[in-house]
Amino acid sequence: MTVPEPKFEIRALHTASTVTVYQAYAPEIGLPAARDGRFPAVWKRDRMTWIKPSFLWMMYRCGWATKEGQETVLAVEITREGFEWALRNSCLSHYVPELHPDQAAWKRELKRSPARVQWDPERGLRLQPLPHRSLQLGLAGEAARRYADDWIVSITDVTELAHTVHAHVRNGELDAARQLLPAERPYPSADTLLAHLRA
Repeated sequence: MTVPEPKFEIRALHTASTVTVYQAYAPEIGLPAARDGRFPAVWKRDRMTWIKPSFLWMMYRCGWATKEGQETVLAVEITREGFEWALRNSCLSHYVPELHPDQAAWKRELKRSPARVQWDPERGLRLQPLPHRSLQLGLAGEAARRYADDWIVSITDVTELAHTVHAHVRNGELDAARQLLPAERPYPSADTLLAHLRA
């Protein structure tokens, strides 16, 4: 009997010191970012930027790198130290009565938090929703600046991988597609890191 996935758990490609997250951009941002290992000047530090540890959730969001403005998919390797700072300094993007004393308290927390978390249904190879959730981490203000300037270890263009996996899925070659997916596994975060973020 298979044990069901925990509903709220971070699954990611990670090493002892880094974690990989995904973003999709128009080529004028994505290509120089991958070439130079940092975001170009046109990347706005004052806007909220969303990072996703799930490759398949990114594929769902960008339509396998076909949606306008999301044609270049980046795998951004960041420090675990930075990732965990963002989690510790984040707030859920929606009000949850079990976690917040009242709506006003949640709004105050949201206003002062430089990061926010959404738990969206994880996706399968056909991009269908799964019962467990995938983390999305929104970075604004100080968090966005730290992300761009301090946390990034490497940026890799994985658009070709997205297209190849998609081609296998379209052809019904799900095993071949699955073998190409990044090896995402539970992130070894202490429960305290997520206690305020599990709805």
